[in-house]
Amino acid sequence: MSSPSTKSASRRSAPPVLSEAELARIAGELAEGKPPMVWFTSAAVGVEEGKSGKIVALGDPADGDFLQVRPTGSKDVLSFGPSEVTLTKPARGTTVAPGGAKPATHHVPEPSNRKDTPVTQPSSPPSAAPKPAAPRSLAPVPDDAAAPKQAAPRPAKTTAARKPKAPEVTVTLTGTADGEWTVDVVNGKKRSVKGLAVNSGAVAQAAKILHPEVEEVVAGILEAAREVQQAKVAQLQAELEAARRLLAELGD
Repeated sequence: MSSPSTKSASRRSAPPVLSEAELARIAGELAEGKPPMVWFTSAAVGVEEGKSGKIVALGDPADGDFLQVRPTGSKDVLSFGPSEVTLTKPARGTTVAPGGAKPATHHVPEPSNRKDTPVTQPSSPPSAAPKPAAPRSLAPVPDDAAAPKQAAPRPAKTTAARKPKAPEVTVTLTGTADGEWTVDVVNGKKRSVKGLAVNSGAVAQAAKILHPEVEEVVAGILEAAREVQQAKVAQLQAELEAARRLLAELGD
């Protein structure tokens, strides 16, 4: 049985968090395409304590709840802080405290060898059938100090259950006066595609599918680029004709 000083010390200790080494290990496994398994501690909100889940992504630590976890048996991805999950698998029948601490255990004294004292049953009316006596336990009744104490239920947190964050994707299409197009894609806070060249014909088809206003704007840009290229072609043809004339004169 744990002493009172041990209990008070465990209550005063601050909830631990995942260490830098553990976070680095998680990031490495995610980079290899292996989502690591974690278990929820008593600090987790909206998820049963001791339940397992998998970390599918890491966000910005400055956000606080930057661990994106999918609980086992759920399709939702929820955000949690480093004190709400642990990499240590809890043993069966134990409560997962933050950081994987084990709860205190209590021992009940062994039953003594004393004999049962016969109990005299009160007389019953003739019409009532006698009831069998309930079996008595041979174990001594523990006093208040030896009896295991149940942990007081934690007050429910008023914080609303977290909703899964919807992915935010930003697609930026950039065009130049020369008719060159590039596309950038930002997935959440990560730039997935940067400066990818796109064919002008593909841009025109995409604009036509998106919306009439988008098609009108893109068509105007493509027309301006077409005029620039036509002017370049005319200039190059004039320079070519002048070079041919000079070459003919030099040949005579």
